[in-house]
Amino acid sequence: MNSNASNPTAGNSGGAAPPKNGGVLGGVVRSMRPTEYVKNTLAFAAIIFSGHFFERTALLHTLAAFVALCLTASAAYLYNDVRDREADRNHPVKRNRPIASGTVPTGLAVALAIVYIAGGLGIALAVNRSTFFTVLGYVTLTTCYSVFLKHIVILDVLALASGFVLRVITGAEAIQVEFSPWLVLCTFLLALFLGFGKRRHELVLLENNAQTHRPILGEYSPHFLDMMMAVVTAATMMSYVLYTMDPVTIARFHSKNLIYTSVFVLYGIFRYLYLVHQKAGGGNPAHMIYLDRPLQMAAVLWVLSVFVLRYWSI
Repeated sequence: MNSNASNPTAGNSGGAAPPKNGGVLGGVVRSMRPTEYVKNTLAFAAIIFSGHFFERTALLHTLAAFVALCLTASAAYLYNDVRDREADRNHPVKRNRPIASGTVPTGLAVALAIVYIAGGLGIALAVNRSTFFTVLGYVTLTTCYSVFLKHIVILDVLALASGFVLRVITGAEAIQVEFSPWLVLCTFLLALFLGFGKRRHELVLLENNAQTHRPILGEYSPHFLDMMMAVVTAATMMSYVLYTMDPVTIARFHSKNLIYTSVFVLYGIFRYLYLVHQKAGGGNPAHMIYLDRPLQMAAVLWVLSVFVLRYWSI
């Protein structure tokens, strides 16, 4: 493991890379946050769990839904960075974001955000109307988050978690399959866990300046967030175990062995807690996955084990 793996947030806790060469174009690419696209892979959950992964049309529709989510997510990041540019300049890491640092003009960022939203919604509509409305719901949620939800205690994290759920639902709507309520619940709880971890990291990183950067952080404390994470950790694991034992899940997988994949889920959660509490991590879950090899291995082994259990008979 490299040195960054032990501290995934080193130099990048705010989700933005330090300034690099590349001028405006490079700044635009960084502002789009392509490293965050890993979150949109949740759109593939439905096609994998439903057993349609090897169907060409279903796979193309899922890929289109993934692209639509990536475009609209980038638009949301651009818009959010424009709104928060003044506050970001008071953050030790976020001040290096291209819009906050002045590398990317605000007018250009807003124009690109509009183009990306139009492109994402257009692709979603080309898939089907249901996908269009779920992506539109995602755009609406992220906009509301940037404007006011992120300023309301607890609701800010609930909004972030809801965005993860909409990613899963978008993938299901793209291939017109019914999504499992258990899978949605597990996604929501896991996203809550990550969201509370992110808030905790911001408090620890900014210390006395936390409320200056983002007033809502004044409503949180590390102790309160630790309690929330403990509750959500237990609920996440219990929900996933119950999902694997559900008769519908067993019938769909033609196996009772899915429960054994909970080992990888449990390890991933414990590894994340270790990074948050022992390595001052948690600022950006997506970057933690990119930089921490044990987390990568847990994720890969979980995906492979689920894939094998679902498609072994094919």
